[in-house]
Amino acid sequence: MNELLVTALLIAALFLILGSGVWIGLTLSGVAWIGIQVFSARPAGDAMAVTIWGSASSWTLTALPLFIWMGEILFRTRLSQDMFRGLAPWMQALPGRLLHTNVVGCAIFAAVSGSSAATCATIGKMTLPELLRRGYPDHMVIGTLSGAGTLGLLIPPSIVMIVYGVAADVSIAQLFIAGVIPGILLAALFSGYIMLWALRHPEQVPPRDPPMRLPDKLRASSSLIPVVLLILGVLGSIYAGIATATEAAAVGVVGALALSALQGSLSWANFRDALMGATRLYCMIALILAGAAFLTLSMGYIGLPRQLAEWIGGLGLSSLGLVVALMLFFIVLGCFLDGISMVVLTMGVLMPTIQKAGIDPLWFGIFVVLVVEMAQITPPVGFNLFVLQGMTGRQLPWIARVSLPMFLLMVGAVLLIYFVPGLVTWLPQQMR
Repeated sequence: MNELLVTALLIAALFLILGSGVWIGLTLSGVAWIGIQVFSARPAGDAMAVTIWGSASSWTLTALPLFIWMGEILFRTRLSQDMFRGLAPWMQALPGRLLHTNVVGCAIFAAVSGSSAATCATIGKMTLPELLRRGYPDHMVIGTLSGAGTLGLLIPPSIVMIVYGVAADVSIAQLFIAGVIPGILLAALFSGYIMLWALRHPEQVPPRDPPMRLPDKLRASSSLIPVVLLILGVLGSIYAGIATATEAAAVGVVGALALSALQGSLSWANFRDALMGATRLYCMIALILAGAAFLTLSMGYIGLPRQLAEWIGGLGLSSLGLVVALMLFFIVLGCFLDGISMVVLTMGVLMPTIQKAGIDPLWFGIFVVLVVEMAQITPPVGFNLFVLQGMTGRQLPWIARVSLPMFLLMVGAVLLIYFVPGLVTWLPQQMR
C-alpha cells in the first residue's frame, strides 16, 4: 500500500481516538500498535515491550520527576509572598511599575521550576490580588502574567527541554545553558512591552508607593536570598561541570526541602501533596513518552520520516522558509495538544528533516521550546489560559485576547534567534 495513504490512515486514527477522549499516551500506543500489526511483519507485542521499556528506563529522564517534585515543593512554600516583597521596591521607578513583578517573578521562579503552568500559578498567587487591589488594569495584569508564565519552559531547568533532549538525543545540560540568553531576551521583550504601554497610557498606571531608602530596599530584598541560593545550587552545578542535569535535579529537591523547612512550611501534608502531585504529573508524561517512542518506531517501519524529509526537501524551501513553516505547524498543533505531546509526537519525524536541512539540533531545541511556549497561550488547549481562568474566573477567549501581544513578542523572539543564532549557541560554546 502507498506509504502516504498508510500515513493518512494512521493520522486519521490518531485524531479519531483522541477525539473520543482516550488518554494521549494510550492513543499514541494504540495507533503505533495498529501501524506495526497491520503494515509491518514485525510482531507488535514484542516491539511495544522493547520500546516502552527502553523509553521508561532512560537514566537521563530521571531528571524529569525530580525537577517536577522540586517545583511542587516550592509551590507550597511562602516563596511567592517573599518574592513580591523583595521585588516591589525595585520596580517602582520603571514605567509600568509593579506590572514588572509578573515578568521578573516568573523569570526567577522559572529558574527553579521547569513548568509553565506551575510558574504561572505560583507567581499569579502573589501578583494577581496585589496588582488588581492597587488598581492596575485587568487586561495588562492577566495578559502579562499569561505570557511571562511561559518562561517556565525556556529558562532552565525546563521539563520540555528534558523531553526534547531525550527524544532528539541532544545534551540536556547544553540545552539548559542554551536557554539562558533567549530566556533573558524574552523576559526583556515582555518588560519592554510593559514600558511602552505605560508610556502610552500613563493615566492607567497607579501612583508609585512612597520612596524607600536603599537600606530598606536591601532589607526587603533579603527575602530573595533563599531562592537565589537554590538557583545557584541547581544551575551553577550544571554550568560549572560539577553535576549532570539529573544530579542537579537531586540537589534541587534537597534544596527545596531545606528551604521549605526553614520557612516553616514543610509539614507532612505538604510533603505528601508535593510528592503525589509530582508522581501524578510524571506518570502522565511518562505514559505519553512511552507511547510516542512506540509510535516513532512504528512510523519508522512505515517510512514516514523518510517520506516527509523527501517531500520537504522537494519543496525547495530556504532555511528561513522551513523555520516559518515549522513555526506555523507547531502553532496549529498547539491548538490541540499540550507541549510535551507536541515534542514527543513530532521529533521522530522531524529530526531527519532538520538534519538534512543543516539546522543545528541544539538551536532547534530552543526554537521548539519557544513555539511550545506559544502553545501555552493559544486556545483551546493552552495550559496557562486554563490556570488563569481558574484563578480569575475570566472567560477563555478574553484571556487569549489579552495574551495576544505576548504571543506576538514570542514570534519576534523566534525571528531574533533565527537571524542571530549566536543568542542560542554562544553560551554553550563557552562552557565546553
